Amino acid sequence: MTFVDMQYTRQVGGVALSPDGKLALYTLSSPDWKEARSQSDIYVVSTTRGVASGKQLTYTRDKNETNPRWAKDGSWFVFASNREAPAAQGQQQQLYLMRPDGGEARRVTDAKDGVSTFQFSPDGAWLVYRSGKTDEEQLYAVPVERLAAGTPLDSLKPTALTKHPTGVGLWRWSPDAKRIYFVTADTVDRDEKLRTEKRFTATIRNAEQPTSSLWALDVAGKKTTRLTRDTSYSVTNFSLSDDGRWIAYTGIANNRYKRNVTEQNINGDAYLLDTQGGAIERLTNNEEVGESLPSFSPDSKWIAFSASDDMTGYNMKNARVYLRAVGDRGGQWRKLGTNLDGDVSVGWWSKDGRTIYFNEGVKATNQLFALDVASGNARQLTHEKAVVNVDEDEDTKRILVNYADPTTPNTVFLVPSIDQVARRASWVQLTDANPQLRNVALGEQTEITWTSTDGKPVGGVLVKPVGYEPGKRYPLLVAIHGGPAAADMLGFNGGYGAQVYAGAGWVVLMPNYRGSTNYGEAHKNGIVGNYFDPGYQDIMTGVDKLIADGLVDSTKMGALGWSAGGHWSNWILTHTNRFKAISSGAGTSNWISMYAQSDVQRNRQYYLGNKLPYQDFDAYWNQSPLKYIQNAKTPTMIHVVEGDPRVPSPQSVELHMALKKLGVPTELYMYPGNTHGIPDPRNRLVKSVAEKAWMDYYVLGSGRKFAWRDVLKTLEDTPGTPPAPTAVGATGSGSDAP
Repeated sequence: MTFVDMQYTRQVGGVALSPDGKLALYTLSSPDWKEARSQSDIYVVSTTRGVASGKQLTYTRDKNETNPRWAKDGSWFVFASNREAPAAQGQQQQLYLMRPDGGEARRVTDAKDGVSTFQFSPDGAWLVYRSGKTDEEQLYAVPVERLAAGTPLDSLKPTALTKHPTGVGLWRWSPDAKRIYFVTADTVDRDEKLRTEKRFTATIRNAEQPTSSLWALDVAGKKTTRLTRDTSYSVTNFSLSDDGRWIAYTGIANNRYKRNVTEQNINGDAYLLDTQGGAIERLTNNEEVGESLPSFSPDSKWIAFSASDDMTGYNMKNARVYLRAVGDRGGQWRKLGTNLDGDVSVGWWSKDGRTIYFNEGVKATNQLFALDVASGNARQLTHEKAVVNVDEDEDTKRILVNYADPTTPNTVFLVPSIDQVARRASWVQLTDANPQLRNVALGEQTEITWTSTDGKPVGGVLVKPVGYEPGKRYPLLVAIHGGPAAADMLGFNGGYGAQVYAGAGWVVLMPNYRGSTNYGEAHKNGIVGNYFDPGYQDIMTGVDKLIADGLVDSTKMGALGWSAGGHWSNWILTHTNRFKAISSGAGTSNWISMYAQSDVQRNRQYYLGNKLPYQDFDAYWNQSPLKYIQNAKTPTMIHVVEGDPRVPSPQSVELHMALKKLGVPTELYMYPGNTHGIPDPRNRLVKSVAEKAWMDYYVLGSGRKFAWRDVLKTLEDTPGTPPAPTAVGATGSGSDAP
């Protein structure tokens, strides 16, 4: 496998089942490496005959078709596309109607500012969409009967449902299709909009923001009513009970100093609104506890949400589900799932309301669990050596499984019912997005365990080289995951391109060091108050095991990571010289300076002893790689996005400057953008290729470092589009023909 092969990997979008459950629509995003872009098309597949029946419905080459949704009778569907957008408005989308047997797609909207979101009404009578300029978007409705009758676009006069002065944000239908609930700001600062239009581009950090409230729209009368009036918080999300009486919502504090973008939900609470009279009950009142959006049982009698085990202050204890009767105002919450040493959440309810299903990591895998509401106990339903994410289609109650294992890229399966999900023989494969990868030689990937210095068990994922020969020692790459509250699993080609290294003769170790999820609460919290040391020992003892097992050449080892993986790479740099090369991506060097630079504070405070930097300076400095920088001797490549909000670039600059002053070989690669990950696929390739060249040079003694020709030649040697998926035939015509 090559890094260009990785760039060619297709991604399957959301799957939409027809009302009778017999057909599934999905989008497939295909990369065009030469043009540095990707485009998506819509496919249809039979849920009984599976992937062999798959057909491509749209062929727009350099445009995108997204979000297909079925009409209630299942004879046609609507999707969003930018296929006719002017060059100056390339991403502006309109809605199109198409039949599942193919043919020409028919445009059904002509919104001046494009369409951002759309939904069919629950009774199937209306197609409603949102359109307008930013902060001015309104809702418009088109009768479905006119769409089905083939009414021409110029005669499809949409009805304006709202003329709200601050526009419409998040919106949802009531189950009876009589109301639409939406969230919007109470006010709009016109000067704020005008100053950006006039190119006054200065920003104010944590600036004052208007309160966002929940509103109801009476569809027939086009009348809007404000439902929440407390200006101490803003509504962020909401859910509705199936009987339409209750609305659960989450609200975050309007205090500007508690509205950190990534952590603001810990300063929010959950609320319950009775639409019969408008009474509001505050369900939680907790400082620094982030509850999930509450969910209702199918009979609308019970309400549940997930939060940390004791709901007392910020912590990383296992999440539990809290349940009570909806109408039991002020009543006690039952805590469910305490028998599982892992996070318990509210995925979806069984039809009878007796079971809540959720996905959770189990060591190097991800599995489906069932939470029995009566007993409060959780049990594991699937036992795959794989990454399994399961969901239920709300309308058909069919089960959709997103599956990946060491030899299978992400693939979607359908299971007729939940009681069959544990039987692989009952799964029907719907997608095969990357058949070209079946011809790529892969290294054997397995779960591995070892014992750390303090006797604690540690796990991870091991990838052996392609063509592995027992008894032969190989170079080692330690690929350290981010988070740290995450885990490497038995999916396809993890570890920053582990299979590329395996194809080049490397062993790859992906350690799930202390701080990782999937191994229980104690393991996840094992770095609190001592951030690096336990995880560092876990990683080093994993390396020791591979050397002792005769698998690894101890004179040829490298390490790399991104985010928390970059943190540990920097700690390794300053605490051992056993590695020949290191690549650190978006890693910290100085916790003290990063505290205020970053968009995350409370999480780091918890890990570093639960005090602020000025309350315990030593706790932050003692766990900063920069304190020990004079120990560094390993050649180190550094990568960071210039505007990274999570681990800001000054952290990398501090490290790079120190290494230069010490005379340690180092390179700093800066990537344009303002995200935590590298946003541009071309630059992601630069990072991967340069990183491997660094490893080859210093670990293997290749005699050659990275050169721009290494990435430029990929534009000459590769086709513009990847090979076609299997079992996909053309059924379109006109502009949707291949």
